Amino acid sequence: MRHRILLGLAAFMLATFAAADTRPNILILFADDMGYEDVGCFGSTIKTPHIDGLAREGMRFTDFYAGAPNCSPSRAALMTGRIASRTGIFNYIPPAHGMHLPSDEITIAQLLQKAGYATGLFGKWHLSHTDMDSAQPKPADYGFDYTYCTRNNAEPSHKDPDNFYRNGTPLGVQAGYSCQLVADETIGWLQSREASAPPFFAYVAFHEPHQKLASPPELVAQYEAAGKKDALYFANIANLDKAIGRILASLDELDLTKETFVLFASDNGPWREGSQGPLRGKKSDIWEGGIRVPGIMRWPARIQAGATSSEPVGVVDMLPTLAALAEVASPADRAIDGTDLTPLFRGESITRERPLFWFFYRNSPQMALRSGDWVLNGFIDDPVEKRIHWLSSEDMPFIKASTPTRFELFNVRTDIGQQNNLAASESARLAELKTQMVALHREVVEEGDDWTEAIAGYTRP
Repeated sequence: MRHRILLGLAAFMLATFAAADTRPNILILFADDMGYEDVGCFGSTIKTPHIDGLAREGMRFTDFYAGAPNCSPSRAALMTGRIASRTGIFNYIPPAHGMHLPSDEITIAQLLQKAGYATGLFGKWHLSHTDMDSAQPKPADYGFDYTYCTRNNAEPSHKDPDNFYRNGTPLGVQAGYSCQLVADETIGWLQSREASAPPFFAYVAFHEPHQKLASPPELVAQYEAAGKKDALYFANIANLDKAIGRILASLDELDLTKETFVLFASDNGPWREGSQGPLRGKKSDIWEGGIRVPGIMRWPARIQAGATSSEPVGVVDMLPTLAALAEVASPADRAIDGTDLTPLFRGESITRERPLFWFFYRNSPQMALRSGDWVLNGFIDDPVEKRIHWLSSEDMPFIKASTPTRFELFNVRTDIGQQNNLAASESARLAELKTQMVALHREVVEEGDDWTEAIAGYTRP
């Protein structure tokens, strides 16, 4: 796959890491429901100077993809390097639901922990229960040494949330705004580390701007001309940007910036109309607006500042990429759908064994495949007119037997809004991509866990 560079990216050669302390620290900054055009460097009028600064100091990806169009499956793809449906995470996980990331999946945190990294989770987990009384695996079971997290969203809102756990122990009401609380905990963890400590992996998964919104009044006032609803939303992202700025400043203060790889991205597209920019669709859609999100990587030691790449990449690529940075092998006993992106840092191309692929049974179209400039959307004949929001036991037979029956083809390089279906005029390309989509879809739904028994009779609390 040909790698396109929009701004002159000089060729760099990655240094061979001779010892553990020469490997980079790793920091993932993950927004929740942030749209493609919700930050300044992707076209927003919202003030996001710290995220914009990451782009100036690193590489901005114009074609960066979430792992799914909503929360849990996208995080499963990020953590495992595998298509979310392959891991059995077919939709978001509601309260007390039986679906969770299977304990035999191998996460980024587990790989890095075994490689000697200190690992910390801060913010939204949403792949299993977080309380010690649950029978489901906890974040610690997936490779995290230290956790300050919620199972799902900040409750009752971003202000004064009462559902955080620290290392499995409930904390009660935490005074402040969620993103700032998460930043406080992350900074404290970084500052507590000894100078001679091994490298760290910090997964910082913010709750913003997922609903229910709460934002500092002084920031809301800065956007009052946009109207009450948008002012609250814009201020929410501005507050998130301030929290990110504090974490990045702590790296500077600890003299860790040069040796830290930073990823900024969002878990899926936005719920707010307009935040997707020119893209079609929003959260829960497998149009571009539901899965294409802002993506930035910064690593001053190896990534040239101010670079922009239009190579299609995504969160599914992070496990093999971070494994390469940490000098550990990706799991060899299972399909890894992501691709090591480190050649891009050297100005080289990458080659994918499998195309980027998404399956999400709830909305139509139910699947997408990205290959080069092309996106194929697949539609399934669903006998149920409207499925409930969460995964039910009645959904499992449909998922296991599903196959795409109708297709639409778009060149998203020339038609970013997916308005011109080229299936009729590009018959040869359509046939090639259809074959790939049908085979890959069958492979992942057969591998994904069957939750029929675990979720039988589930009713959301």
